Amino acid sequence: MKAFNIIFIFVFILFAAVQYNDPDPYLWMPIYLYPAVLCYLAIQHKYPKMGYLFGFAIFGVYALYKLFDENGVIDWIKYHQASNIASTMKAELPWVEETREFFGLVIILTVLAINYTKRNKHFSKK
Repeated sequence: MKAFNIIFIFVFILFAAVQYNDPDPYLWMPIYLYPAVLCYLAIQHKYPKMGYLFGFAIFGVYALYKLFDENGVIDWIKYHQASNIASTMKAELPWVEETREFFGLVIILTVLAINYTKRNKHFSKK
């Protein structure tokens, strides 16, 4: 688990760093740095329950919003036949940015879920 968390610390810091030229870096930089901090704490065997629950609530609700939003993931699948959203770094079409943000949130939620499961196993042994 230590290697997993080290990798995701770097991944999330990298994700946060590339947000500097995004239209809303003030939103997305903290979104990516939050799970990086939780991954760092997990390496220290610190698993703040409220930190994980807060992350699940905020990122989960935001992911649902991105899923159903106009020009969101469902529109991308329905009307654009799940066209390639990674062919270029520039998001010229509205559903490209929304869909990328959704999958970023899915990655965050997945990492949080893995660490939260580890947290529960860690505390059940005590």
